[in-house]
Amino acid sequence: MKHQPISSTDPYARITGRILADLEKGVRPWTRPWSAEHLGGRVSRPLRATGEPYNGINVLLLWMEATASGFVSPTWMTYRQAQQLGGQVRKGEKGAPVVYFGQLSRDGEETDGDHGAEGPPRDVRFLKSYTVFNVAQIDGLPAGFEPSESKAPALPACGRIARAEAFFAATGAEVRHGGAQAYFALAEDRIQMPPFEAFRDAESYYATLGHETTHWTRAPSRLNRDFGRKRWGDEGYSREELVAELGSAFLAADLGLYLEPREDHAAYIASWIEVLQNDKRAIVSAAAHAERAVKFLHALQPQEGAP
Repeated sequence: MKHQPISSTDPYARITGRILADLEKGVRPWTRPWSAEHLGGRVSRPLRATGEPYNGINVLLLWMEATASGFVSPTWMTYRQAQQLGGQVRKGEKGAPVVYFGQLSRDGEETDGDHGAEGPPRDVRFLKSYTVFNVAQIDGLPAGFEPSESKAPALPACGRIARAEAFFAATGAEVRHGGAQAYFALAEDRIQMPPFEAFRDAESYYATLGHETTHWTRAPSRLNRDFGRKRWGDEGYSREELVAELGSAFLAADLGLYLEPREDHAAYIASWIEVLQNDKRAIVSAAAHAERAVKFLHALQPQEGAP
């Protein structure tokens, strides 16, 4: 399958080209086992030097970079941040690009937007990039940045996982169990899931529930997300499926669940390839919508200290 030449100066085109390369190999780059050894084998979002997690498309970009380079630490920082912490990026190390939205106001003044998130349009917004390095590429950092020998408690091999159960219950979504299909019924505003026992393991169940709960956020009474879907398999359907796929991956990382790769129907991957080929901004937009959905679900959780 041939693509248009990818511009080395266009962040959208670079990101899309990289995602397409994986999809064309039959690999969904957001469902590899993003396991950090010093987190006890659990999944993590990529983290900034401050410990703050990355959002949106930057999660995918840094997950892919970590896998390609064999990094086990989720922490990344700029060259300058490393120096401020007393560290030094080793000579010859290649950094990873991450992106954020800049904004050009009506009077021509340039400002910066939220990193990795696509907010409401205000004046002119454009994608900018900068470079970060994994802590494995940096010498002399203070204690606490290197992988730890300690291991977190292993997740149960079977049976329900309490933190995931509590998270999904707190959303208030109606979930019914039965049958052999998982889907969100928009007209009835409910999620249908196969029985828990039908899944290979607990984490497969929660990954599927995360996918359908991301769909649940699209309802008009919630985020009112509509890509113009008119029938199964059209472009609007493919875009919404991409949002749900990314939302499920982000939720798995937030809940510390191991998201194992799985075989996909060729039709799904082909539809995503078509969407990305037709719109170089589609993956960034989908990641932003997924991030918005996940934040919506987090906002439904009981606040710490609340009665």
